Amino acid sequence: MTSNRITTQTRGILASHNIQLKKSLGQNFLTDQHVLNKIVQAAQLTEKAGVLEIGPGIGALTESVADIAEKVVAIEIDGRLVPILKKLFSTRPNVEIIQGDALEVDLNQIIETHFGEVEQIHVTANLPYYVTSPIIIRLLESRLPFKNIVIMIQKEVAERLAARPSTKAYGSLSVFVQYFAEVEMVAKVPSHVFVPRPQVDSAVCRLSLRSEPAVKVENESLFFAVIRAAFAQRRKTLLNTLHANLLSEMTKQQVENILIQADIQPKRRGETLNLAEFAALTQVIHTTDRASV
Repeated sequence: MTSNRITTQTRGILASHNIQLKKSLGQNFLTDQHVLNKIVQAAQLTEKAGVLEIGPGIGALTESVADIAEKVVAIEIDGRLVPILKKLFSTRPNVEIIQGDALEVDLNQIIETHFGEVEQIHVTANLPYYVTSPIIIRLLESRLPFKNIVIMIQKEVAERLAARPSTKAYGSLSVFVQYFAEVEMVAKVPSHVFVPRPQVDSAVCRLSLRSEPAVKVENESLFFAVIRAAFAQRRKTLLNTLHANLLSEMTKQQVENILIQADIQPKRRGETLNLAEFAALTQVIHTTDRASV
């Protein structure tokens, strides 16, 4: 299907059902077959694969992945689009449409109910910008057996996911995602290939889930707390931001001693630490008897 045809079909379906897209849902439908192909290729699908799609819209990506995968389950939050999708895919026994919010549906139940026979499960999504981070975090924290997550997101967010230490884009989300997955920018996508056209460009990003986290930590919740605290006040040194946002019960000298013990200079900023250094810092804090401080 050509890009012009997808655009015409998208506008035609919306018009025939008198559907006005909702800004509150961040609805921007991809209409470029070349980009759709890149998403499918990045997902590395096989005929034995299962695909969990988030935000199918009117099914352009759904159709592309259903041509390959054994099973596709698409979660759509907009109840107006669900009957349209079910009609469009009524002759596709390998496609299931579920109405729901990807932040609230029982992902475990969906996996158990619909993907029992598949060899690998992949996630594809054209994510609304306003829920990008919460959905990514939920997918990774679920620890469900996803092979990879291929997502269309705002280009700025994609750059944050892939960012390295000591760069402007590097932040707590970068560390969190890279702890669980290897991140790769697959393609940059201009705004004109969407209906309606968003105000910013997008990017396709692939998260390849690690079999084990990138670094070993004994206390994962503390690890994430350390990351949040380190980036809470980017302009401040680690000594000051950790003292203010995580270790306020300690004196600054005690916090400085922890940093030195972790082989981290207290005057460094959080944005300069890599995952291994965050893990080392977490371990020192974890083994410090804070109750006696």
